[in-house]
Amino acid sequence: MSTFLPLTRPTLDEETIAGVAEVLRSGWITSGPKVKEFEAKLSELFGGRPVRVFNSGTATLEVALRLAGIKAGDEVITTPLSWVATSNVILTVGARPVFVDIDPVTRNIDLDAIEAAITPATKAIIPVDLAGLPVDRDKLYQIAARHGLRVIEDAAQSMGSSWQGRLIGSFGDLVSFSFHPNKNLTSIEGGCLVMTEESDAALAEQYRLQGVVRSGMDGMDVKVLGGKFNLTDVAARVGIGQLARLDEFTHQRRELAREYFKQLESPKALALGIGLPVADFEQSNWHMFQVMLPEGEGWPRRAEVMEKMHAAGVGTGVHYPPIHLFTLYREAGWQEGNFPQAEHAGRNILTLPLFPTMTADDVSRVVATLVSTLQSFLPS
Repeated sequence: MSTFLPLTRPTLDEETIAGVAEVLRSGWITSGPKVKEFEAKLSELFGGRPVRVFNSGTATLEVALRLAGIKAGDEVITTPLSWVATSNVILTVGARPVFVDIDPVTRNIDLDAIEAAITPATKAIIPVDLAGLPVDRDKLYQIAARHGLRVIEDAAQSMGSSWQGRLIGSFGDLVSFSFHPNKNLTSIEGGCLVMTEESDAALAEQYRLQGVVRSGMDGMDVKVLGGKFNLTDVAARVGIGQLARLDEFTHQRRELAREYFKQLESPKALALGIGLPVADFEQSNWHMFQVMLPEGEGWPRRAEVMEKMHAAGVGTGVHYPPIHLFTLYREAGWQEGNFPQAEHAGRNILTLPLFPTMTADDVSRVVATLVSTLQSFLPS
């Protein structure tokens, strides 16, 4: 029987593992020299912009909102098709998320629908690069400039992605990345926030650790309400090892995505009506490979497909259920039918395995399993 193929698997080399052991032996395992080294390397990657690392990509979004001055009574426009943290952080700072439906082709927020959602209370936009496919940054920032809005890029999934030849994070307003284990670069848990001003970076440090400002040998003050969001040196050392291989990881993911298209564009697969993502092999980092399952009479529910594929030794995932249909958000007034494109994706989108150590044979196995699973529901 074939070994189970998981949805994703982090790639941690022996040099990184040895480096973590060195940090553990050093006695300095919380935030220290490795955090500073990681931040310096990330800043270099992003063209010298200020970068601070945090213990999660959720923390980076929350701090970005605070840096942008978002507060109670404000509105922030975002997509309903994302990990729920994207909108939860808006609630955390007391503001109101305003959802805009997705573009059915890119599956990102429909930029053409944003302006209709802008009100006098709108203060910011949080776009999400679903699966690493970048939102059109030119159109996004034109809209923001016309209406005087801040942009907080939820680039949690887009480490290594680019727009028009520019690396995501090397330009723009506030850019938030996640280093969760399922991301293209991991620090086990963690994230970073890329900013434009050193003054913002200094304030981000205060928000990162209880608002504390130190001076001299024993001076301490607290000027803002901060949290406990710092990254450890252990995690930073993992991130440093990953960063050195980011280009390699991105290249391998793109090659695997090409193989997925080659396999899924076969007559047998096309006949099943499987919806494919945008075939962008230059700008997307291919954080995920997501297909859209056929929907309608005679077709199985997604859970049935996932169960059969799991039984055949292939892991799958769902990214994501529409945020506005969670109980917390329904209680705030959203309901089914508000965002039909996001709801269609939420019912039918399926994430297939994709990680750097996969092979073309693994892709063939995934596609063959998906095709045979769907065919098993067809009338004989």
